[in-house]
Amino acid sequence: MTEPQAASARRNPLRHLGPVLLGFALFALGLWALHHLLKPVHAADIVAQMKATPWHVLLTALAATATGYTALIGYDFWALQYLEKKLPLRVVALGGFLGYAFGNTIGISVLSGGAVRYRIYSAFGLNAFEVAALASYIAIAMGTGLTLVGVFALALHPAALTGILPLSEAAVRSLALLGGVGTLSLLYALAFSGKSLKWRRFELSMPSPRILTGQMVIALFDSSCAALTLYVLLPPGAPDFVTFMAIYATATMVGVLSHVPGGVGVFETVVMAAMPPGTQMGEIAAALVMFRMIYYLLPFAIAFVIVSLNEARLAGGWAVRIFGEISEPMRPAFSAIAGMVPWLSGAWAFGFGAYLVAVSLMPSVRASAVDDNDLVGAILLEGGTLVSSVMGIVLLILSHGLIRRVSGAFWLTLAALAGGVVASLLNDFDYESAALLALGALVLLPFKREFYRETQITEGVLGPSWFALVAAVLISAAGFFFFVHQATPYSHDLWIDFARSANTPRSLRAGLAGSAVLLLFTIYLALQPARRQTVETSEEKLAHAARIVATQEDPQACLALAGDKELRFSEDGAAFVMFGRRRKSWIVFGDPVGAPRSVHALGWDFVEAAQQANCRPVFYEISDRHLPLMIEMGLALHKVGEEAVIRLPDFSLAGSRYKSMRAAYNKCNREGHGVEVHAPPHSEALIAELRGISDAWLGDKVGREKGFSVGRFEEDYLNHFPVAVVRRGGRALAFANILAPGSGRRVAVDLMRYLPEEASGMIEYLFLALIEHYRAEGAEEFSLGMAPLAGLSERRTARLWNRFGALLFRHGGAFYNFEGLRAFKQKFAPEWRPRYIALPVGVSPMVAMADVALLIAGGPRGLLGKKK
Repeated sequence: MTEPQAASARRNPLRHLGPVLLGFALFALGLWALHHLLKPVHAADIVAQMKATPWHVLLTALAATATGYTALIGYDFWALQYLEKKLPLRVVALGGFLGYAFGNTIGISVLSGGAVRYRIYSAFGLNAFEVAALASYIAIAMGTGLTLVGVFALALHPAALTGILPLSEAAVRSLALLGGVGTLSLLYALAFSGKSLKWRRFELSMPSPRILTGQMVIALFDSSCAALTLYVLLPPGAPDFVTFMAIYATATMVGVLSHVPGGVGVFETVVMAAMPPGTQMGEIAAALVMFRMIYYLLPFAIAFVIVSLNEARLAGGWAVRIFGEISEPMRPAFSAIAGMVPWLSGAWAFGFGAYLVAVSLMPSVRASAVDDNDLVGAILLEGGTLVSSVMGIVLLILSHGLIRRVSGAFWLTLAALAGGVVASLLNDFDYESAALLALGALVLLPFKREFYRETQITEGVLGPSWFALVAAVLISAAGFFFFVHQATPYSHDLWIDFARSANTPRSLRAGLAGSAVLLLFTIYLALQPARRQTVETSEEKLAHAARIVATQEDPQACLALAGDKELRFSEDGAAFVMFGRRRKSWIVFGDPVGAPRSVHALGWDFVEAAQQANCRPVFYEISDRHLPLMIEMGLALHKVGEEAVIRLPDFSLAGSRYKSMRAAYNKCNREGHGVEVHAPPHSEALIAELRGISDAWLGDKVGREKGFSVGRFEEDYLNHFPVAVVRRGGRALAFANILAPGSGRRVAVDLMRYLPEEASGMIEYLFLALIEHYRAEGAEEFSLGMAPLAGLSERRTARLWNRFGALLFRHGGAFYNFEGLRAFKQKFAPEWRPRYIALPVGVSPMVAMADVALLIAGGPRGLLGKKK
């Protein structure tokens, strides 16, 4: 790797951390701005305003939310129309609603709208790149629609933002009209002409006018209903609705651009700053809190309950008796959602943990008569507050274990929620919180089968993302505490005031107790020694792997027996991954091998082990069968090529298409060529004969014998597999070892070597002979191997890696004939199946692929030098 590349690799962590730090800073600035705006407001006033909200206002807000989320599903409908994909309307409604309900509230990559849609839509035939295109289209459509609605609203009422923008009303109206009309005209001009919009390296193809119009109507309904939800909650004195539309659109776009999840703090600051002078800040704050609850938290809770109930229906039992079986058309969708359960449950527990921390910092929620001489009541109230704080911190900690499917974390989460119920009842009989926590525990119960890993809860917790989230909660809690108790001046006597009416001292002690628990937990993690695993000998590992491979159908699994890769087994020993180490990369080759029930836990174990070693986990040549697991583990996917697979029952040399191949094959047969397939183990004489061919073949190549992604010429390795030998007149000319594990239904060729002087037409002849042989044996698939970098997009809108890979595929002949290899395999009319590399977000695929190349070559010297 060159010095600039190495420097770029070193900068990757900072580049990945930059947006997180920026979002965290903007979140903190938003909290500071809110604190400044709410300085004259008392928390009791906000609570009183919320309680005084009329029912008809709440019902109107709920109706607007329901209409808005129905409109949001329209984005998915029109996006699928744009991509020319047809899915059942019920599937689109489910994918759209869950995508927005989870993505809007949480916003992390694994639970983003795109990730949720991928799980559902991929069950109905869409691949990862089609779902990515759909998610990108939706994001652009929503952003464009919201911006246009806000701009035209601003043109009608330019005074909406004059308090924020340093421009006159006439200037604001002129700019808004110019921008809105100009943008809309450009969009429709491109839609009618069918042309694309290009700017630098970006290219945007317009939908048809019909789809564009439908998208604009959806955007109008979506924006209007979302704004209406908040508008009806605002106090008297708020601007008219059209003016408020401009404020809402601006606040939403600023929140999106800030990269803060949900725009929390940023959105509220813009709305409050844009309100007319004289509007009561406390009432606006109450409206914003209720808006968050109704438009974000309520849909999230409904979506969570939908997933929970359908998980129970999939398991059978009481849920089936009450709600009936899931219909067959919808079963794939709900089965696919199960992969999100750990992340959803982690977010669920994290939210309840934050809620309990907030409750512990609030004054006693009941307005009952306070008797400072009631010692028992004071003790119970003190205990309830302390337990609320501690259980809140415990739930924050356990949320990480839930994400990792740890069984113990699941049961401890239920126990912590039960502890929160008890604490709420001790906290002056807070029945509302107790009921909420009890329901939270109840909807978790159907997920118990998704938490099967028997491992330590504390493994893998010391991560920057987890600490950033916890830090955000603590900062918010501290700000909340100072806001709620700002009327109480601080003194040292507060710490020892145990009266029943001493709300501020009690909250101080609760905050201290929770912080102490978190601090002790962090110290405990930091002092833990690195866990040592029992290591089997290489012979034991290879024998164990061979037993698992014998039960599999994937020929790629056989490469584990080459002995040049490390093997990591699942805890139950039923599955393994093969991997190599290069610098800071732990690179798994191929799909995990073994029992599907063990693969999920094994994948997590490998990722955590690599991260604990301060290395990056990489999965190379992953098939689309395991993409959901890669996404669940938070890894980014990049296409690295396509595997050519021939369906043997459908293949025939008959017909004009294969005329030249048929003639060449028949000519070789007439000249005396023949293929023998030898079953293992092989005689020493045969190995010696083949070694001469292998040495001659290697002598004609640059560099050492390759490894990692291919086998190697070693007697022990070859004795695992059948070997096909091409002979003419009794002389061996070429050979190949055959990978056909399990029932032999799927077959692949590994090493394929020939005498240099016999190169002409030899590979094609051997392939055809083997295809005929294994078709007669009853095999169903014959793999020609992967064509590296094939099938990568050259569009300017594609990822940099795709564009670089496509360029290398076209013009990299000086290094390797990528295009020629694919063209050769295309002669057999195979089915092309994509293969991917999965790696942590922020890691350049070019850096990871450089590590893969060096592993295959056996190091930098292996690229050019011969092994001495």
